[in-house]
Amino acid sequence: MAAVAPIAATGVLRFWFEETSPQQWFGKDPAFDGQVRERFIGLTRQAIQGQLSGWGREPQSGLALVLLLDQVPRQIWRETAMAFAGDGQALTLSQAAVERGWVAAEPEQPRRQFWLMPQMHSEELGVQEAAVPLFEQFTDARTAEFARRHRDVIARFGRFPHRNAALGRVSSVEELAFLKTPGSGF
Repeated sequence: MAAVAPIAATGVLRFWFEETSPQQWFGKDPAFDGQVRERFIGLTRQAIQGQLSGWGREPQSGLALVLLLDQVPRQIWRETAMAFAGDGQALTLSQAAVERGWVAAEPEQPRRQFWLMPQMHSEELGVQEAAVPLFEQFTDARTAEFARRHRDVIARFGRFPHRNAALGRVSSVEELAFLKTPGSGF
């Protein structure tokens, strides 16, 4: 099984960074979601269940694991609680990658961005506060602005209101008003 992991990890990275475009990464496209689901639902389930944790020992397979835990579930299980099932593991790996110097050593900005995304997705204000300078250092101005917007939402509400329905949380009146504003769902 250990010999298979690097091949599978390389396939995840190739798909995400070579076969798809930034517009696909962040858009809501049922066809793309279906493609991601068809290709990666098995690996994503394995990642969430901790069966691919060994991938986190090396930068390249670690980045593939972050994608399987953080971004891919958002495509596969959009607008459901499962979309966030790998967030805790992804956050731990993202923070470790910063500490190990993997993010700083990564020459490609899109890859650095996805290393850091679990921190932007965190509902912990301390994580958000620590992440903003990382996004400013390691990504582009547009991505850093998104990181600041995410931090500001957490500072205001203590959570992301656009997740409330999926997670079975009751929205406050203020959150409901916020959700009606353009761009509130990121």
